[in-house]
Amino acid sequence: MEKLDRISVDPRICMGQPVIKGTRITVSVILKMLASGQTVNDVLEAYPELQPEDVYQAMKYAAWVVSDQMHPVLVAEVA
Repeated sequence: MEKLDRISVDPRICMGQPVIKGTRITVSVILKMLASGQTVNDVLEAYPELQPEDVYQAMKYAAWVVSDQMHPVLVAEVA
């Protein structure tokens, strides 16, 4: 996995949610904005303290988190 040096997880900040380092802007806030159809530029306009790489790393972090999860698949028997 590539280095995610703009993401921070600290139990004392935002109850341990991953944030953009040096801010209280959570990865989930960024992802929710993008998922609702807003663009990277929209996120940057809403949070001028962010850089484009912050948004891209938030997406990379989310992809890494979900790719690391395992979900058992039930296979039905064929008679």
